[in-house]
Amino acid sequence: MVDGFEEGDDNNAVTTLSVCPNNYFILPDGTMAETGLIEHLAQSCSALAGYQALSKASEHPPVGLIGEVKHFKCLRRPQIGERIKSTITFGLTFGNITLATGQAFVDEEMIADIKLKIFMQ
Repeated sequence: MVDGFEEGDDNNAVTTLSVCPNNYFILPDGTMAETGLIEHLAQSCSALAGYQALSKASEHPPVGLIGEVKHFKCLRRPQIGERIKSTITFGLTFGNITLATGQAFVDEEMIADIKLKIFMQ
């Protein structure tokens, strides 16, 4: 659910996803279900965690599980043929729990906003 990793640093990443007709989350009206947006943003968090692990020369990137989805807002569903560009920010980490925020855009229009608690091991 992530086609590209455009940039990253210690706590931030920019990822992309092209919405294709064969995507599992495509609805009959040609739009992506809200659950697909959540999955894309969660996978974008995973991409950032993998980037961080590679930056630290870790042999084993962490495995993450969504602990909580909070304050998810879908402003509109993306359509087949559109390209989603998302920003992810890791905030506070306490033990194995990381708080993350994410926003998804099509062109300059924000289409989704989310806060996640992620358990990483």
